[in-house]
Amino acid sequence: MPLPFIATLAALLYLVATGLQVLSLAQRAAHASRTLVLVTVLALGCHALVAWDNVAVGEGVHLGFYKISALIFLVINIACLASILWRRPLQNLLLVTFPLSAVAVLVSTFGPQTDTSSGQLGPGLLVHVASSILAYAVLTLAAVQAALVAVQDYQLRHRHPGGIVRVLPPLQLMETMLFELLWAGVLLLTLAIATGFLFVEDLFAQHLVHKTTLTIIAWLTFSTLLWGHYQLGWRSQTAVRFTLAGFAALMLAFFGSKLVLELILT
Repeated sequence: MPLPFIATLAALLYLVATGLQVLSLAQRAAHASRTLVLVTVLALGCHALVAWDNVAVGEGVHLGFYKISALIFLVINIACLASILWRRPLQNLLLVTFPLSAVAVLVSTFGPQTDTSSGQLGPGLLVHVASSILAYAVLTLAAVQAALVAVQDYQLRHRHPGGIVRVLPPLQLMETMLFELLWAGVLLLTLAIATGFLFVEDLFAQHLVHKTTLTIIAWLTFSTLLWGHYQLGWRSQTAVRFTLAGFAALMLAFFGSKLVLELILT
């Protein structure tokens, strides 16, 4: 089966799953339906085939701007689906991640090749790359969750119980899930930074210094939030601001550096 067809099928399945989730919200369903889970699994299967074909080239790997974006969205969706099956009501995040995944999988297939280099990854570098991708994925979910918490908190403060508040879990549960995602993301990011110092030849080389610095800033931001939450009781809007600030630094560290190196300077 040709790769463009699989990519197009994955995008269509993601859009169908988005529509199913919109219907679930309209019906105020507490849990994801079996149909939604089935369509999601099919979309993930097609997405995985596309991501593997785009990233794995011979005995090496291509981690270009468009290719890695599709891979990260694949991991994001797998993490979100796993959380849903674990009975954490995160299915509302799919309304954001699925349309973006549809775009990412199409661009990675039909877009230009921005990074022509490829190489093998040793065990240490493999752990570094895998933990980095997992950290980005989980912290992306945390950022989307923080945005929903911000909207929900605003509407409750201004006494607007309708709209999105009616279909979201209670605010306390939303905040609990946010900090669960932050803990998982920070642990993975810690592993990524540690393995980077151990196995990357020079993290502060000219082409890596901005990425390394911004990643450390993001780690400090998330870690400060977790400390403030458990020591000072930070929550609601404070948690949202710290989460979005840390996420912005993290995305600039990864996608910002790749954008400059691969699409602007090359």
